[in-house]
Order: sequence, then C-alpha cells, then structure tokens
Amino acid sequence: MNFPEDFLHYVWQFRSFDFNGLQTTRGENLKIINPGLLNKNAGPDFFHAKIEIGDTIWAGNVEIHLKSSDWLKHNHQLNPAYENVILHVVYEHDAEINRMDGSILPVLELKNRISTDLIRKYENLFLTLTDFPCIAQIGKVDELIVESFLSRTLVERFEQKTNAVTETLNELNGNWDETFYRFMARNFGFKINALPFELFSKAVSQKIYGKHKNNPHQIEALVFGAAGFLNDHFEEEYPKRLKTEFQFLQKKYNLKPVDVSLWKFMRMRPQNFPTIRLAQFAALIVKANHLFSKIMEIKNVAELRTLFENLPVNDYWKTHYHFKKVASSVNIQMGKTSVDNILLNTVALFLFAYGKHTATPYYISRAIKLLESLPPEQNAITDKFTGAGVKMDHAFASQGILQLKKQYCDEKKCLSCGIGIKILKQA
Repeated sequence: MNFPEDFLHYVWQFRSFDFNGLQTTRGENLKIINPGLLNKNAGPDFFHAKIEIGDTIWAGNVEIHLKSSDWLKHNHQLNPAYENVILHVVYEHDAEINRMDGSILPVLELKNRISTDLIRKYENLFLTLTDFPCIAQIGKVDELIVESFLSRTLVERFEQKTNAVTETLNELNGNWDETFYRFMARNFGFKINALPFELFSKAVSQKIYGKHKNNPHQIEALVFGAAGFLNDHFEEEYPKRLKTEFQFLQKKYNLKPVDVSLWKFMRMRPQNFPTIRLAQFAALIVKANHLFSKIMEIKNVAELRTLFENLPVNDYWKTHYHFKKVASSVNIQMGKTSVDNILLNTVALFLFAYGKHTATPYYISRAIKLLESLPPEQNAITDKFTGAGVKMDHAFASQGILQLKKQYCDEKKCLSCGIGIKILKQA
C-alpha cells in the first residue's frame, strides 16, 4: 500500500472500484446511491451521502481511511461530528469501530476491489520525487480542462492575497487609499526591497503627502527623508535642499525614518536601485495623489498604464543613481516590465479585493480583464509549464500556474487537482 488517503478519496468520489456484489465487512448487502460531496474542511470526508445497507436507506456522512484503526488514531470516537457517519470506507479492515451509542459502524473494505493497474498508474504518475509530477502528461490534457482549472487556481490565489489586503484595511479603519498606497509601495521594492519599502510606507502616511501634493520638492524630501537617505553630509545643492526641507517636516510630523542599512543595492542594475525607485515613487505621488480613487474610475487598460508612465522624476536622477554617485546617463522612467508588475500585483489585486469586499462583481470582472491584457510572467516555474506544452498567453494563466504549483504540485495534491484527476482517468 504505497498511496495516501487522497487516493481513496478519488476512488470513492469517482467510483473507480469493482461494484459487483458490494457488502459490508459484516456481510450486509450494500448499494451506493450517492457517494456524497467531498469535504475539504474539518469533519467527515464526504457529506450528504446516501447508502442502502440491507433494506435500509441511510443519509449522512462517509469517512475514509487507509485502515479501520485509523478512526481510533484520529480520535474520531471522541468527536460528536463523526456520529452521523453512515459508512466507513477503508482500504484494509483491521478493527471493529463502535459509535458513541455502542452501535457498530458499517465498513466497506476496498482492498480487493481496486485494480492493481489503477494503483500502479497512480504511483507512476504522482509518487515521483519531481516538483512537477505530471510534466510528461499535462501537455496531452485538453486545453479547456487546463484553462478551467487555472481559472479556479487564479481565483484561489487572489482570494488568498485579498486576505492580506483585508487585514491591512482593518488596521487602517477601512481606508482604501492608504491600504493601496502601502501595497503599492511594497510592490515598488519588488522582492529584494519589499520590506524596507513597506516600512517606509508606514513612516509617512498618504494623508501627509496630500498636504504637500502641490510642492514636488517637499514630496521628494518626505520620500527620501523617510527612507533614511538624508542623514548624510552633502555638497550638491539638490540633496542639501532636500535635507533642510526634511528636517523641518520631520519635526512637524514627528517622523521616524527607516534604517538606511535595510536598503539593498547589491547585484542589481542601477535603474533598479532603491534610490531610483524612490525617485519614481515620489514622482508618482506628485502626478497622481489618491491613486486608488483614480484607478477605480479608469476603465481603459491603456489609460491605466499612463498613470505610471512619463513620471515627473527630478532631473537630478538623470545623472545620478545614488546621492553622491554620478552616472553618465540613467533611465529614470519605469520600464514596461515594471509597470506590468505593478498592474498585476497591485492594481489587479485591489480591483479584485474591492469587488470581493463590496460584493461588486463589476470590479472582479475588471481585475480579470486586466490580467488577460497583461503578458504572462516569465520565471523558472512558468518556463517549466510552457516547456511541457501548457498554453500561457497572459498573466491570468501565469498567475493560475503559480498557484497550481504552490498549492497542488508542491503539496502533491494531485487528486485535488482537476488536471491530475483527468490525467489519471486518461492513463
């Protein structure tokens, strides 16, 4: 027996076993009218089943184990939630189980009813050491089935991310503008500087920026000062003016800058340095204060892009990639890939989260349309799937793939995966 309990869930759910002469282990005739609905939460494995045992039809729950004795190992005999189990389905019957009232729990043993061929196919397909178990088979699965399951995993992914949005929203007393600002700041740091950008976003609220929205110099002073970059001694006029301005604003608002040592510069291109990202971030605040409100109003994807393009970044950064570090030329505008990243990981997420929070399908639909308009992400995970023959035309698909890999492939939940189930049926 080299398979998990999930395999028996599959066998029971899809009735992939020999039905001839079904009997309980006590010799009573048994008929499956309805196997029930798979339960992915706490409690019995299948709800709302209907089983005929002898001359009596029972309605209730079904519990599945590899061995009957697992009932005792899991302490189900002490849990009232299992009192409504009408049938115990096991691979091997090795112990009689009594309910709390003393009655014996009916058992169906599947040991001699599952074909060795099906077990072997399962083991060959899914019990591998690879992090992508069905790599050799997924390309043969109907595109519609793959697309359908990726739609499901995409929604799962965004619902999980929405939980983080909701948590921050609650911390900020329902302030969507401030919540969006926090998440966008973290996104500006991408992976390597996400943490210092997040801490920086907490150092100065969007409300403070709003008070200085008509003064780009003050916005820049607040940004670089809160990020911790203005504690040095400067000779150049631009950073000297920023430092003077920030010293005044810091006292006025009692600001506590981020520890500058948290920012990482190693092994990245100058245009991705946090100083350049902060300059772009300041320019974005100047260009579009209360950005979340603007995004909710804009319906056109091309117009959304314009919010992040042609930012009024200070000319100082055309010849510097850091304070005191002169460069011949620096690209101070966000590249298409960077804009795509923000549209995907912040804008689409917040459209989805707002739609879920307010029960407004319109915004969820806008989030999905935005994802379908963005190019797919390219990384080691998506490359493996495309190499195996999976069609990936847009970010909607690549986000679904990332969730599939994390929640199903990595966890070896092949039999909870619509693609895995189809592969096993085809094998």
